[in-house]
Parts: sequence; structure tokens; C-alpha cells
Amino acid sequence: MDLGIAGKTALVCGASKGLGYGCAEALVREGVNVVIVARGAEALEAAATKLGEAAASGAFVKHVAADITTEAGRAAVFALGHDFDIVVTNAGGPPPGDFRNWDREAWIKAVDANMLTPIELIKATVDGMAQRGFGRIVNITSSSVKSPIDILGLSNGARSGLTGFVAGVARTPIAAQGVTINNLLPGSFETDRLKGTMAGTAQKTGQDFDTVWEARKKNIPAKRFGTPAEFGAICAFLCSVQAGYMTGQNVLADGGAYPGTY
Repeated sequence: MDLGIAGKTALVCGASKGLGYGCAEALVREGVNVVIVARGAEALEAAATKLGEAAASGAFVKHVAADITTEAGRAAVFALGHDFDIVVTNAGGPPPGDFRNWDREAWIKAVDANMLTPIELIKATVDGMAQRGFGRIVNITSSSVKSPIDILGLSNGARSGLTGFVAGVARTPIAAQGVTINNLLPGSFETDRLKGTMAGTAQKTGQDFDTVWEARKKNIPAKRFGTPAEFGAICAFLCSVQAGYMTGQNVLADGGAYPGTY
């Protein structure tokens, strides 16, 4: 399927590895020009090189080593321009733990990274998208928005706040101007984030890591973890012209782990 987005320009955050990289790769393969951002310069440069090799139709790949959760980081990105047709927001999730141990600073940091930063990126780009008649914003959040995970309380709270915000803004007049805003909710994917969460669970329960890892797989109907590549493919579809009638949605990709009907 031709997704109809060749020649568009995308900003993909947290794209040096994991799910962000998977999204960037899927987009460049569709001929989308991609600007990737992440904090680690070395890993980001390596990712940019790989993406350049995968790019189709002469699409360019640029990279900015910056912390997108800071004003300075966002300024560095937007120094390249504000005219992004596609924005994929993504920031590293807060650490797992017991809510009794989190102080106000921990909560503010989580909300700033996983709620306020995506809102700032939306605010900086959405009006330009509307004026041009096309825009796609995909926020990478978490399956914990639908099915909370006790040790991920910081993420549960901050990402749920973003979900509520998107539910409103996606249904404003921008919807009639060709702009969609959706959230993509990953379940268990083979990433460093999952390994960190599983390590936290192992420590909390007193089990070894491998036992926790395999037990999580068994609890997923698909009996496996997802891959960043298949996550990226879903993201690319949400950015496509074919997905123009989907907005304000929470798209769950979890191998069937969520047990609910709705």
C-alpha cells in the first residue's frame, strides 16, 4: 500500500533506538524526510546513518542531539524549521517504583516529560499543519493508560493527563483542516524500557530476571513481545493519507494482553 506521504517531513522524538527508531524507519521507507532527536549523540548519529541507508525516494535524514523535554532542546529542533507535516512525540518513561517514595520533584519531572513536552510540540506545529491542510501527530504513550501497572504510577498519571488533553484538542476545528492527533499505546515490546521494567518487577518480587521475562511472555495471548519494526508500521499507517478519518483515538498494540472488550 502506498501511504501517500512520500516527500512529507517528520519529526520523530526519542528515535535513536527502540520504538522511536522503529517509527522513524517505517517513515523513511515510505519516502518521508525525517528529523530525529534524542539525547545520546553517538547512538543518534549511528541511527541516522542506518536510517539514511533505509530511506526511499531520496528522503533525507537529519539528526539533532538534544533533550526534547527542555526548552533549549526544543529550540534546537525548531531551529531547523516548524513546518513538520508529521510529529511523533516520544520521551523516555519515568522509572518504576513505589509511589510512597516519589516526591513532588519526581512527579513534576514525569509530567513535564510525558505530558507537557508533547503538548508543547503539538502547540508549536499544529497550526502550521492546519494552514497547509495536512498534519499527523502520533503520541507514543503506553498500554498502562488503559490497564495501569502498579509500579509505573508516574507513567500512568502523566500519560493519562496527555490522553485527556488529546481527546479534546483532536476534536477542535483542526480535524476539518486535515490534521489528526492520535495516541499509540505500546504493550510489551522488546526494548530497553521493557527490560528496565522487568528488572524492577524482579527486584520487587524477589524473582530472577529470566523468570519474570518468560512469565510476561506467557501472559500475552501472542506468546511473544512485539518488535519496534511492527510498532513503526502501525505508526506509519496512522500518519498515512488513508488514516485521515481517524483522530482522537488510543490505538493499543499489545499482542492481545488487554482483557477488556472496549
